[in-house]
Amino acid sequence: MITSTGSEALDRIVERLGNTTDPKRRYEYVLWLAKKLTPLPADQQTDDTKVKGCVSQVFVRGTLNQGVMRWQGDSDALITKGLLALLIQGLDGLTPPQVQAVDPGFIAATGLQTSLTPSRANGFLNILRVMQEQARQLDKETVPMG
Repeated sequence: MITSTGSEALDRIVERLGNTTDPKRRYEYVLWLAKKLTPLPADQQTDDTKVKGCVSQVFVRGTLNQGVMRWQGDSDALITKGLLALLIQGLDGLTPPQVQAVDPGFIAATGLQTSLTPSRANGFLNILRVMQEQARQLDKETVPMG
């Protein structure tokens, strides 16, 4: 294990990608994740779920369910959708503080940035930041005022 993200699911994905030497295989895995992602309903693809700073259209929505984060998302670009699916799978079921504590350094451990264009790699980071911000907002809303 190269890195520990604080998420077992994300660690497994990072390990799987990091152990793959063929960039084509990494891409295939990301595309496979994209195909498995349940699309975010169109009526939820709004400005407040849109990830800014991405070349393609990306939407992600986090909800707090019994203290843990549940994610939905969609993108009009298959690779970006796969990256989103990777993050959704990796961050699903974590508490908001756990999501916020994920270090973006894991992205390097996947080896994906060697195959991604700079704008895609940047978009990947933007998606993570938006998810962390949503977790922070939801966490703030559930803190009892006393």
